[in-house]
Amino acid sequence: MPSASPGATTGALALGVDVGGTKVLGRAVRADGTELAAVRRPTPRGADAIVAVVAEVLDALGSAVAPEVPDAVGVGIAGLVDRSGVLRFAPNLPGVVDLDLVAALGGATGPVSVLNDATAALWGEHRMGAAAGARDAVLVTLGTGIGGGLLSEGRLVLGRSGMAGEPGHMLVDPAGPPCPCGRRGCWERFASGAGLARLARDAAEAGRAPAVVDAAGGDLAAIRGEHVTATAAAGDPGSLAVLHQFAWWVAVGIANLVDVCDPEVVVIGGGLSEAGELLLAPVRAAFAELVLGTGHRPPPRLELAALGTAAAATGAGLWALDTGFGAANGAH
Repeated sequence: MPSASPGATTGALALGVDVGGTKVLGRAVRADGTELAAVRRPTPRGADAIVAVVAEVLDALGSAVAPEVPDAVGVGIAGLVDRSGVLRFAPNLPGVVDLDLVAALGGATGPVSVLNDATAALWGEHRMGAAAGARDAVLVTLGTGIGGGLLSEGRLVLGRSGMAGEPGHMLVDPAGPPCPCGRRGCWERFASGAGLARLARDAAEAGRAPAVVDAAGGDLAAIRGEHVTATAAAGDPGSLAVLHQFAWWVAVGIANLVDVCDPEVVVIGGGLSEAGELLLAPVRAAFAELVLGTGHRPPPRLELAALGTAAAATGAGLWALDTGFGAANGAH
């Protein structure tokens, strides 16, 4: 398996786009990670609309850096992306299957590299973030769902077909709540933004989280993850209890990944990582109880993504530079 390496000159310019379940983020970055421009749009529904908004974001980024022409273009997108850059299945992008972004965008942008968004985020963190210098790393993104990326001996692990790194759909409770993927009890039903909101609604219905209900305007159906983190940050006991329950579920999946992959570092990214130590501290505590062989193995570091929510867009652009445009989909 050949390995990508940061071979582009420092001044080389890339455009990177991250297509998630709720938002599309774009970044124009130098090879050293310096950000020149940023664009954000809501994620629309449907394949054609997604192609259109990605093209719009790339056009806006291109205008922002004009007259300079980008050296590479990369897109990270949530779901199963094969080695040719086709999005085969995306549980959090309803109705989007077999979307060939390489073909759809190539005519307007030139060669484009497409890979899973969390895999792109890991590359960004490996190049210049929390996984810098690590040879073996795992990244999980806690957002609309849960994405993941794997690094082994300095190389991204894409798997036989390119679809490795979907930890959000590890089954942690086969009798658990239904998942958009069609199964029940996937990890992301408990440990994503949607999972946190569900845990909070359950607590609110039982009268254990009145502050969360107030933050949501009194509407239980409107409760979202940010209502929990905001009220927990203010010290509300009920909200803190919900957040600690959520942290336990996050640690369950991370412990499973560590047992399988034995990384030096686990990077936690995605929108929920913005809760910072409020979330990370209980995750670390629960992880120490759940991982196999605590006290008998060198523990991995659990770190917040240094690039924050920009990791996937930045990583997609850097990956395109480092691998030579669209070569990313066949490199590993």
